[in-house]
Amino acid sequence: MDLGLRGKKALVCGSSAGLGFSTAMALAAEGADVIINSRDKKRLDAAADKIEKATGSRPECLVADLATDKGISHVTQEVRKDMPGGFIDILVANTGGPPSGRFMHFSHQQWKDAAQLLLYSAVRLTKAVIEGMASRGWGRLIYVTSVSVPQPLDDLVLSNSYRSAVTAFCKTVSNTHASSGITANCVCPGYTATERLQSLAQSRAEQSGTEPEQVMASMAENVPAGRLGKPEELAATVAFLASEQAGYISGSSIRVDGGIAKFLL
Repeated sequence: MDLGLRGKKALVCGSSAGLGFSTAMALAAEGADVIINSRDKKRLDAAADKIEKATGSRPECLVADLATDKGISHVTQEVRKDMPGGFIDILVANTGGPPSGRFMHFSHQQWKDAAQLLLYSAVRLTKAVIEGMASRGWGRLIYVTSVSVPQPLDDLVLSNSYRSAVTAFCKTVSNTHASSGITANCVCPGYTATERLQSLAQSRAEQSGTEPEQVMASMAENVPAGRLGKPEELAATVAFLASEQAGYISGSSIRVDGGIAKFLL
């Protein structure tokens, strides 16, 4: 299936590894001109090398830390540099997760930091690109959230709270900009084999007195599919949502979780 992405400009945040990297790879393979972002230049350059080797197209690298106001400002300035309304056709708003833990574990500053990382980065990136999308009559806004939005996990209170806010923001934008040819959707990964999941397993292992490998195995056992997800599986979902064929899907949260969510809708 030709997804109609050749020549489209895509910004994929948090893309030096994990879900973001796999998403950038999938979009580049479909012919999109990809810009990848990370705070770590060395890892970002390595990711660009892998994407170029696999697809024949080298992505542009944009080094910035979306957990900081300076980093967000840098990215937004870059995507609006040559065109006041922004030149991005596809925005994949993705960041690493905030620390795991329960409510009383976190300070006021940690709540503010998590808001900057998860919510404000998504809002400001959207604002930087949406005018250009509207002027061209075509755009795709895709927010990587979590299955913990519809089904909160006790030790992910920061992620639960702010990714839920991103979901509400996405739904509102989808309502107000659909007539401009812009779709806005969330993808909700479940337990997926990434560095983030390994970190979460390490934290849970320390609390329970077990080993991270045991925690990871338990996670996989709890998934109806009987395994952890692959980053490439979420990336394929994002690529489809970015496509021409997905032009009538908007305001949705698509779970890529192996069936672990225990509800109907």
